[in-house]
Amino acid sequence: MSKIVAVTSCPTGIAHTYMAAEALTKAAAEMGHSIKVETLGSVGAENVLTPEEIAAADAVIIAADAKVGTDRFSGKKVYTTSVGAAIKDAKEVINTALKAGVAGNDYLKQVAESKLEMSAQRTGPYKHLMTGVSYMIPLVVAGGLLIAISFIFGITAFKEQGTFAAAMMDIGGGAAFALMVPVLAGFIAFSIADRPGIAPGLIGGMMASKIGAGFLGGIIAGFLAGYVAQFLKEKVQLPKTMEGLKPVLIIPLISSFVVGVLMIYVIGTPVKVIMDAMTNTLKGMSSSNAAVLGLVLGAMMAFDMGGPVNKAAYTFGVGLLGSNVFGPMAAIMAAGMTPPLGLALATYLARNKYSVEEREAGKAAAVLGISFITEGAIPFAAADPFRVIPSIMVGSAVTGALSMIFGCTLRAPHGGIFVLPIPHAVGNLGMYIVSIVVGTVITAVMVNLLKPSLDQKGATVKK
Repeated sequence: MSKIVAVTSCPTGIAHTYMAAEALTKAAAEMGHSIKVETLGSVGAENVLTPEEIAAADAVIIAADAKVGTDRFSGKKVYTTSVGAAIKDAKEVINTALKAGVAGNDYLKQVAESKLEMSAQRTGPYKHLMTGVSYMIPLVVAGGLLIAISFIFGITAFKEQGTFAAAMMDIGGGAAFALMVPVLAGFIAFSIADRPGIAPGLIGGMMASKIGAGFLGGIIAGFLAGYVAQFLKEKVQLPKTMEGLKPVLIIPLISSFVVGVLMIYVIGTPVKVIMDAMTNTLKGMSSSNAAVLGLVLGAMMAFDMGGPVNKAAYTFGVGLLGSNVFGPMAAIMAAGMTPPLGLALATYLARNKYSVEEREAGKAAAVLGISFITEGAIPFAAADPFRVIPSIMVGSAVTGALSMIFGCTLRAPHGGIFVLPIPHAVGNLGMYIVSIVVGTVITAVMVNLLKPSLDQKGATVKK
């Protein structure tokens, strides 16, 4: 008997979503398999899959004609099909899903599984915040790079209307960055209240942008919208014939009113004062204070390699991009690249201290490192935490401090080395590269000094 989890969703979220779920459930029972089906209907997610159920599943079925996120299924067998196929021949869908393969080598699979495990540990407000951040990041990346492209023609070329530089600035700064805070707030609310939370979240985020409350105001608006919408979703009771009005009229209207009024009259102004003070402080920071900030942010990036502390630092840097503060983001990305790069270098410099498998893993870690995927260090840290974690924290802290001291800036919050060739994407590019190299070398040397040598059988050599 195989364990299967499934998600069904049709564009309207009404009939076919549930028909497909019923067909899969019935077919699995007849075939002797156990199955749990999550439905993404018009009222939101029901029968939600838990991280434990996903981890235990032999296969994942996505029967959907609407977009369904698959990040939580990393490392699993995933078979994607339509709701129509599931309704028509559910047994064939199940058989095909069980035969599906998982891409990637063992090391990358370990990294994916580690990321899935960390995602499973996200609960409550942290989970909601990270949902908003994950949907916001593509806007910030695209917007930052488009702004950088406009600078290719001159740092002030965008001021001349009608030029290509001006168009790139309008798309990147005027559109992508303008959507950053509303999307952050909208998907925080979505994580809390599902679809009914999106409208009040987006509206609250837009109000935060208009008032000048920035990403901090957007975070507050998102949580406020989500919890108000969730309260209305649970408490408002209507006759069956009018139940369809809740997600499309009653909840969005009332929650948007409440969030909008509170943002204008209560929350917006105090948060704007806080944001302005923080922005001015960061812009006027002395080199010594900048070094301390970079040191702390760098250590945070390496501490749990994609966990809550890492994401707290990353969210801080991403949020400041909307306030035209680019230094912390540079330190954060450099420090996030350093752990896997340092470990990859360590396996090359001291081959006698690593098994054959670890040396091969080092090659994959190098690729993940240059791509700014800090999680590439996790398998090494999991195998030897007391030597690896202090080493990568020291290397990343030094990298973050040097980046801030050198005045390096970064306009795109992701991309690793692939954003470096874009003119003006990185400020003080030469010293930025130096910062990464120094931290990488420190990480490699420190971890190799701490690690014992291995004999030909992979056992520790006793001195």
